[in-house]
Amino acid sequence: MDLQLSVFLLFILFTAGHSFSCYECLGLTGSCAGQTVKTCPSGYSQCLSSTAETQIGNITSKVKAKACAVACQSWSLNFGIVRTTSSCCNTDQCNAQDAPDPSNIPNGRKCYYCDGQTCLNTVSCSGTEDRCVKATVTVESLSAVVKGCATTSICDATFIPSVGGISCCEGNLCNGAQSVTQSFLFLCCSLLSYFMMH
Repeated sequence: MDLQLSVFLLFILFTAGHSFSCYECLGLTGSCAGQTVKTCPSGYSQCLSSTAETQIGNITSKVKAKACAVACQSWSLNFGIVRTTSSCCNTDQCNAQDAPDPSNIPNGRKCYYCDGQTCLNTVSCSGTEDRCVKATVTVESLSAVVKGCATTSICDATFIPSVGGISCCEGNLCNGAQSVTQSFLFLCCSLLSYFMMH
Protein backbone atom coordinates (compact mmCIF):
# COMPACT_ATOMS: atom_id res chain seq x y z
CA MET A 1 0.00 0.00 0.00
CA ASP A 2 2.86 2.39 0.81
CA LEU A 3 4.40 1.72 -2.60
CA GLN A 4 1.11 2.57 -4.35
CA LEU A 5 0.80 5.82 -2.38
CA SER A 6 4.41 6.74 -3.19
CA VAL A 7 3.92 6.08 -6.90
CA PHE A 8 0.69 8.12 -6.88
CA LEU A 9 2.36 11.09 -5.15
CA LEU A 10 5.32 10.92 -7.51
CA PHE A 11 2.92 10.94 -10.49
CA ILE A 12 1.13 14.01 -9.06
CA LEU A 13 4.44 15.86 -8.64
CA PHE A 14 5.53 15.21 -12.22
CA THR A 15 2.20 16.05 -13.86
CA ALA A 16 1.43 19.11 -11.70
CA GLY A 17 4.54 20.89 -12.92
CA HIS A 18 3.60 20.54 -16.60
CA SER A 19 1.73 23.48 -18.13
CA PHE A 20 0.00 23.31 -21.48
CA SER A 21 1.35 25.82 -24.01
CA CYS A 22 0.57 27.00 -27.53
CA TYR A 23 2.04 29.38 -30.06
CA GLU A 24 0.41 32.79 -30.03
CA CYS A 25 0.37 35.54 -32.64
CA LEU A 26 -1.86 37.98 -34.47
CA GLY A 27 -0.41 38.60 -37.92
CA LEU A 28 -2.36 41.49 -39.41
CA THR A 29 -0.10 41.46 -42.48
CA GLY A 30 -0.73 37.79 -43.28
CA SER A 31 2.27 36.36 -41.44
CA CYS A 32 2.86 34.86 -37.99
CA ALA A 33 6.63 35.30 -38.24
CA GLY A 34 6.83 36.76 -34.71
CA GLN A 35 4.90 34.02 -32.93
CA THR A 36 5.68 33.39 -29.27
CA VAL A 37 4.99 30.49 -26.91
CA LYS A 38 2.29 31.17 -24.34
CA THR A 39 1.45 29.11 -21.27
CA CYS A 40 -2.28 28.57 -21.52
CA PRO A 41 -4.62 29.49 -18.64
CA SER A 42 -6.20 26.71 -16.63
CA GLY A 43 -8.96 24.97 -18.58
CA TYR A 44 -7.43 25.73 -21.99
CA SER A 45 -6.51 22.39 -23.50
CA GLN A 46 -6.29 23.05 -27.23
CA CYS A 47 -4.21 25.16 -29.60
CA LEU A 48 -5.84 27.11 -32.43
CA SER A 49 -4.42 28.36 -35.71
CA SER A 50 -6.59 30.48 -38.01
CA THR A 51 -6.29 32.20 -41.38
CA ALA A 52 -8.78 34.79 -42.65
CA GLU A 53 -9.02 36.58 -45.98
CA THR A 54 -11.15 39.65 -46.52
CA GLN A 55 -11.86 41.02 -49.98
CA ILE A 56 -13.70 44.29 -50.53
CA GLY A 57 -13.58 45.37 -54.17
CA ASN A 58 -9.98 45.03 -55.34
CA ILE A 59 -8.55 45.20 -51.82
CA THR A 60 -7.60 41.87 -50.23
CA SER A 61 -6.13 41.41 -46.77
CA LYS A 62 -5.04 38.30 -44.90
CA VAL A 63 -4.84 37.81 -41.13
CA LYS A 64 -3.20 34.87 -39.35
CA ALA A 65 -3.79 34.14 -35.68
CA LYS A 66 -2.71 31.52 -33.16
CA ALA A 67 -3.84 31.11 -29.56
CA CYS A 68 -4.85 28.82 -26.71
CA ALA A 69 -8.45 27.58 -26.85
CA VAL A 70 -10.84 26.04 -24.35
CA ALA A 71 -12.30 23.77 -27.01
CA CYS A 72 -12.42 24.11 -30.76
CA GLN A 73 -12.80 22.21 -33.99
CA SER A 74 -11.22 22.62 -37.39
CA TRP A 75 -13.61 24.40 -39.76
CA SER A 76 -14.04 26.61 -42.81
CA LEU A 77 -16.43 29.55 -43.13
CA ASN A 78 -17.21 31.80 -46.11
CA PHE A 79 -19.31 34.97 -45.70
CA GLY A 80 -18.66 36.14 -49.26
CA ILE A 81 -16.35 39.02 -48.37
CA VAL A 82 -14.70 37.18 -45.46
CA ARG A 83 -13.37 33.62 -45.71
CA THR A 84 -11.64 31.86 -42.85
CA THR A 85 -10.24 28.48 -41.89
CA SER A 86 -9.25 27.16 -38.50
CA SER A 87 -7.18 24.19 -37.32
CA CYS A 88 -7.24 22.82 -33.78
CA CYS A 89 -4.98 20.38 -31.98
CA ASN A 90 -4.48 19.20 -28.40
CA THR A 91 -0.76 18.71 -27.69
CA ASP A 92 1.84 21.23 -26.49
CA GLN A 93 2.77 23.79 -29.15
CA CYS A 94 1.03 21.76 -31.86
CA ASN A 95 -0.07 24.92 -33.70
CA ALA A 96 3.38 25.74 -35.09
CA GLN A 97 2.03 25.48 -38.66
CA ASP A 98 -0.34 28.15 -39.95
CA ALA A 99 -3.91 27.16 -40.72
CA PRO A 100 -4.30 26.60 -44.46
CA ASP A 101 -5.46 29.46 -46.66
CA PRO A 102 -9.18 29.27 -47.43
CA SER A 103 -9.77 27.03 -50.43
CA ASN A 104 -10.48 28.59 -53.83
CA ILE A 105 -11.70 25.31 -55.33
CA PRO A 106 -15.51 25.41 -55.69
CA ASN A 107 -17.31 22.27 -54.55
CA GLY A 108 -20.59 22.84 -56.43
CA ARG A 109 -22.65 24.21 -53.51
CA LYS A 110 -23.99 27.79 -53.59
CA CYS A 111 -25.32 29.81 -50.65
CA TYR A 112 -26.63 33.32 -50.08
CA TYR A 113 -24.43 35.88 -48.31
CA CYS A 114 -25.01 39.42 -47.04
CA ASP A 115 -22.98 42.49 -47.97
CA GLY A 116 -24.56 45.09 -45.68
CA GLN A 117 -27.16 46.14 -48.24
CA THR A 118 -28.82 42.90 -49.24
CA CYS A 119 -28.69 39.15 -48.72
CA LEU A 120 -29.47 38.39 -52.37
CA ASN A 121 -25.81 37.79 -53.21
CA THR A 122 -24.63 34.24 -53.90
CA VAL A 123 -21.27 32.72 -53.09
CA SER A 124 -19.74 29.48 -54.35
CA CYS A 125 -18.76 27.27 -51.45
CA SER A 126 -15.32 25.70 -51.59
CA GLY A 127 -13.25 22.94 -50.04
CA THR A 128 -15.06 21.22 -47.17
CA GLU A 129 -17.86 23.80 -46.86
CA ASP A 130 -20.85 21.47 -47.13
CA ARG A 131 -23.60 23.57 -45.51
CA CYS A 132 -25.28 26.94 -45.98
CA VAL A 133 -25.43 28.89 -42.74
CA LYS A 134 -27.52 31.73 -41.36
CA ALA A 135 -27.02 33.37 -37.95
CA THR A 136 -27.72 36.56 -36.04
CA VAL A 137 -24.71 38.39 -34.62
CA THR A 138 -25.18 40.88 -31.79
CA VAL A 139 -22.40 43.21 -30.64
CA GLU A 140 -23.47 45.63 -27.91
CA SER A 141 -26.81 46.97 -29.23
CA LEU A 142 -26.19 46.25 -32.93
CA SER A 143 -27.61 43.16 -34.63
CA ALA A 144 -27.19 41.79 -38.12
CA VAL A 145 -27.92 38.65 -40.06
CA VAL A 146 -24.89 36.86 -41.54
CA LYS A 147 -25.09 34.16 -44.19
CA GLY A 148 -22.69 32.05 -46.17
CA CYS A 149 -21.03 28.65 -46.49
CA ALA A 150 -19.71 26.58 -43.59
CA THR A 151 -18.40 23.18 -42.63
CA THR A 152 -20.60 20.92 -40.51
CA SER A 153 -18.49 21.60 -37.40
CA ILE A 154 -19.74 25.24 -37.31
CA CYS A 155 -23.30 23.94 -37.38
CA ASP A 156 -22.60 21.61 -34.47
CA ALA A 157 -21.25 24.41 -32.21
CA THR A 158 -23.35 24.51 -29.05
CA PHE A 159 -22.44 28.01 -27.83
CA ILE A 160 -20.76 30.93 -29.55
CA PRO A 161 -20.90 34.27 -27.65
CA SER A 162 -22.70 37.09 -29.50
CA VAL A 163 -24.08 34.64 -32.07
CA GLY A 164 -27.62 33.36 -31.89
CA GLY A 165 -29.99 31.41 -34.03
CA ILE A 166 -27.35 29.50 -35.99
CA SER A 167 -29.12 27.39 -38.59
CA CYS A 168 -27.56 25.25 -41.27
CA CYS A 169 -29.05 23.52 -44.28
CA GLU A 170 -27.76 21.24 -47.04
CA GLY A 171 -29.37 22.38 -50.30
CA ASN A 172 -28.14 25.04 -52.72
CA LEU A 173 -29.33 28.54 -51.69
CA CYS A 174 -31.29 27.03 -48.79
CA ASN A 175 -30.31 29.82 -46.35
CA GLY A 176 -32.92 32.32 -47.63
CA ALA A 177 -32.46 35.80 -49.08
CA GLN A 178 -33.84 38.52 -46.81
CA SER A 179 -32.42 42.03 -46.33
CA VAL A 180 -30.08 43.05 -43.49
CA THR A 181 -29.33 46.00 -41.23
CA GLN A 182 -26.56 48.47 -42.04
CA SER A 183 -23.98 47.48 -39.40
CA PHE A 184 -23.14 44.23 -41.17
CA LEU A 185 -19.43 44.79 -41.85
CA PHE A 186 -18.73 45.77 -38.22
CA LEU A 187 -20.58 42.73 -36.92
CA CYS A 188 -19.03 40.41 -39.48
CA CYS A 189 -15.53 41.51 -38.43
CA SER A 190 -16.47 41.04 -34.76
CA LEU A 191 -17.68 37.51 -35.50
CA LEU A 192 -14.51 36.80 -37.44
CA SER A 193 -12.31 38.00 -34.56
CA TYR A 194 -14.24 35.78 -32.13
CA PHE A 195 -13.74 32.72 -34.36
CA MET A 196 -10.05 33.51 -34.73
CA MET A 197 -9.37 34.01 -31.03
CA HIS A 198 -11.57 31.28 -29.49
